[in-house]
Amino acid sequence: MDDGEALDAYSTIVVRVAETVLPAVAAVNVRTADGAGAGSATVIRAGLLLTSAHVVAGAREVGLAFADGSAVDAEVVGSDVLSDLAVLRAHGRTPDPVPVGDAGRLRVGQLVVALGNPRGLAGSVTAGIVSALGRSLPTASGRVIDEVIQTDAALNPGNSGGALADSAGRLVGVNTAVAGVGLGLAVPINTTTLAIIDTLATAGRVRRAWLGVAGAKVPLAPEAAAKVGSATGMQVMSTVPGSPAALAGAHPGDIVLSIDGTAVFDPTGLQRVMVEGAIGRRMEMVVLRNGALIDLVLEPEELRLG
Repeated sequence: MDDGEALDAYSTIVVRVAETVLPAVAAVNVRTADGAGAGSATVIRAGLLLTSAHVVAGAREVGLAFADGSAVDAEVVGSDVLSDLAVLRAHGRTPDPVPVGDAGRLRVGQLVVALGNPRGLAGSVTAGIVSALGRSLPTASGRVIDEVIQTDAALNPGNSGGALADSAGRLVGVNTAVAGVGLGLAVPINTTTLAIIDTLATAGRVRRAWLGVAGAKVPLAPEAAAKVGSATGMQVMSTVPGSPAALAGAHPGDIVLSIDGTAVFDPTGLQRVMVEGAIGRRMEMVVLRNGALIDLVLEPEELRLG
C-alpha cells in the first residue's frame, strides 16, 4: 500500500466515524450565577446526553445545539464530580444515540476520533491515536479518576464533555481535559462508568462509602510481599478523628492489604471497594503493622461532599 492509499484508508475511517457520531454531539451552552460557559455532550439514549460534570457545574440554564441546526433546552439529571460525568435530559427531540463501546478493549496506538465544539467551533472533528491507557486524573474534589485514556487527538476548551470514538464509531470516552499540546485525556466508557451513568440517569447522584483514611501506594518488604502475595500495599498516612477507620483502630503507618476479602494495592483499589453497598455494612480490613497481620472491623459511612 503506497502513502496515497494509506491516507485514503485513514480518511475513510475518520469520515465514517464523523458521519456516524457527529449528528449526536451537541454544543452545550451553560448559564450559571457567575456567567456563562460552554462544552459538548453526546446523545447516549433517546433524550439523554452524557457530558463532563465540570461543564455543567452550577448550571441554571442549559442549551443544546446540534449539527443539523436544531436546538433544545436541557436540564441536569445527575452529576458526579468524582468521575467528572453528568447526564442531561433534553426538553425536546434529539438525534439518534451513539453506540456505546468498551474502553477496556482499546490498545495503545489504536485510532480514535474526538468530536466536540472547541472554542465555540461547532461540529469539530480531530483524529489521533491512543497514546497511553490507565492514566490517573485528579479531580477538583481531591479524588482520582483511574483508567483514563490519553490521546494525541487535538483537544481545546469546549471539547470537554464531547465524544471520543473508536474506528467503528462507538463511544469509548468522554473528553475531559487538555493536559498540553498533543496531550488530551478522556474518562473511559467501561463497566464502572456505565454503572455510574445508569445511576445518574435514574437516581441523580452516586452514593459512595467513606472510611476517613488518606493513604499512599508503597512497596512491601520482600518478606511481607511473600506473606500477602503482592509487591505493594496502601500505607495509611492519616485518619480523620471519629471516622470509621479511626474508630476501628487504624493507625498511620499501617499498610492496608484487603477490605472485605478484596485486595487493596493502592488508594485507587480502596476507592473501588467504597461503593454504595459498603455503606453501613460491617467489613473486615486486614492491615500489616510492624510485620504482623491485624484484622480491623469497621462500618463505612456515606461520603459527603462539601
